[in-house]
Amino acid sequence: MLVYFYPRDDTPGCTVEACGVRDAWGEFRRRGIEVFGISADPVKSHKKFADKFALPFTLLADEAKTVIQAYGAWGRKSFMGREFDGILRQSFLVDPKGAIAKVYAKVKPEGHAAEVLADVAALSGGGASSAPVLKPVEKAKPAARGKPSASSARKAKPKS
Repeated sequence: MLVYFYPRDDTPGCTVEACGVRDAWGEFRRRGIEVFGISADPVKSHKKFADKFALPFTLLADEAKTVIQAYGAWGRKSFMGREFDGILRQSFLVDPKGAIAKVYAKVKPEGHAAEVLADVAALSGGGASSAPVLKPVEKAKPAARGKPSASSARKAKPKS
């Protein structure tokens, strides 16, 4: 499973990242990889974004930023010389048992889907299995240590 955090629907970098996953969707499905994009935008915004770009994966609205903070995807950012707190563009590859197998701390939107698919192939031994068996490559933990509720985090929960 890929859980990716992004700042805002229908903005340049977020659109490039989402469309990259969309364009590689066949390979994600072939490998049995569920994808969840998470931002603080409301459901209505997610629906409009998903419809506009024909996104085939789930976008989750975390308006309270509970899951975002639990994964450590909230923090200090800088844009055009201004510093502020916001959603950090980060992704987490989660193995079938719910452990975080790989952390992408500073995602570059262009090419991210290909990077994830290459890592899945490497972690699963490069086989063509439709259900990858990932092996953790590092003891990665999100910066924040809280646990989100089961309903807000869906299947992916950070390890404490």
